[in-house]
Amino acid sequence: MAAPTLQARSAFFATPIGDAVVAAGIAAILGVFFLGLRTDIATGGLAITTRWGLLFIAIAIVFGGRLLLTSLFFRRRRAPKARAPAFAPFADALARAGGWFGWILLAIGFALPFLIGIYAPGQYRQYIDLAILILTYIMLGWGLNVVVGLAGLLDLGYVAFYAVGAYSFALLAQHLGLGFWTALPLAGALAALWGIILGFPVLRLRGDYLAIVTLAFGEIIRIVLLNWYSFTNGPNGISGIPKPTFFGLEFVRGEGGFSDFFGLEYAPIHRFIYLYYIILVLAIITNFVTIRLRGLPVGRAWEALREDEIACRSLGINTTNTKLTAFAIGAMFGGFAGSFFATRQGFISPESFSFIESATILAIVVLGGLGSQIGVVIASIVLIGGIEMLRNIDFLKQIFGAGFEPTQYRMLIFGLAMVLIMIWKPRGLVSSREPTMALKKKKRIGAELVGQGEGH
Repeated sequence: MAAPTLQARSAFFATPIGDAVVAAGIAAILGVFFLGLRTDIATGGLAITTRWGLLFIAIAIVFGGRLLLTSLFFRRRRAPKARAPAFAPFADALARAGGWFGWILLAIGFALPFLIGIYAPGQYRQYIDLAILILTYIMLGWGLNVVVGLAGLLDLGYVAFYAVGAYSFALLAQHLGLGFWTALPLAGALAALWGIILGFPVLRLRGDYLAIVTLAFGEIIRIVLLNWYSFTNGPNGISGIPKPTFFGLEFVRGEGGFSDFFGLEYAPIHRFIYLYYIILVLAIITNFVTIRLRGLPVGRAWEALREDEIACRSLGINTTNTKLTAFAIGAMFGGFAGSFFATRQGFISPESFSFIESATILAIVVLGGLGSQIGVVIASIVLIGGIEMLRNIDFLKQIFGAGFEPTQYRMLIFGLAMVLIMIWKPRGLVSSREPTMALKKKKRIGAELVGQGEGH
């Protein structure tokens, strides 16, 4: 009598409703501590408050989402014909329109400060800061795309080169009195040198082993910066980092400043607009150099290495030099971005270069599509811009309560977005490719034929 009952239970949980019940139960168990209970520091200890309404809403969302997701999978499994992947028409259209779409984005990028001044003058500073942040991650994503997307070398320690560039500029400015434009190429060169230093020990590693070593390298750099107090000032960081000048003109009030020279009324926003155009130009240079390198023999060697390292060696390609060039060039762009980060912030510390930064940059490259330049742009806008815009979502407080802060759940939303993208578009938003070289006519490569970028 027990066998039919057990079989019936198994059949129930195999249905979409049963699967959604299981997911809702797991969400209920985990949500008790994350959503249902909240602890605050109070006089004499901790004060515990309950938020059962928020927990029930989260369980309902999980149940409905899982039910919808499972129903779609069941329907797809029973369909007699193979259906196109979700978002495939959008991705293919975006890939075909990549040329003019890129030029449109470039035009919007140059006109963005003026558009913000027209349509959102009250939030000018906020949106300019957000645009600078997005462009910084776009530049970092394009730099890492050389290593991961083109060469197929999984790098989890890319933030180390970001830190090397930032600290190189800060220390050069502090001890040698160098300005931003003088120290910028030096910071990139030092980051490239460290990329070569990292490349030598990992020449024979691939896949997960390479990821572990690069992860360790990123943590080593952070710990060295944290503990070498006499050189890096340790956890106190470095402050007073000089700002970039416009042909020797500083953005200060009074005589000799930028506003005085051009006869303008002094406004602090001028410096932020200048910073925006600096990172925009740096990002454009990164994109241009990457695209040009992709068409050169070294770029084709990167792609051959990504697809099959053994076949790459059989073709007579020096895989040692190929890996070193990929690490060095990717690290150089990371160093440039780090130098800009230092001058923009005016203060740096080891806490700014944690592993989460590497994970975010890698997520931008993977979700955008390995080897896709336009995919990195879209992923950066969605991930970085979307998470930052949570601060302005007020209607959620009307649903979940006045004490609800969306920014506290940004990592949860970030992880959920990654899971959804990996389910529907496992090879990124822009997964199709156009070959670098072709005999007669270039034919777009489908997503199923694009290398995973794992280095094997």
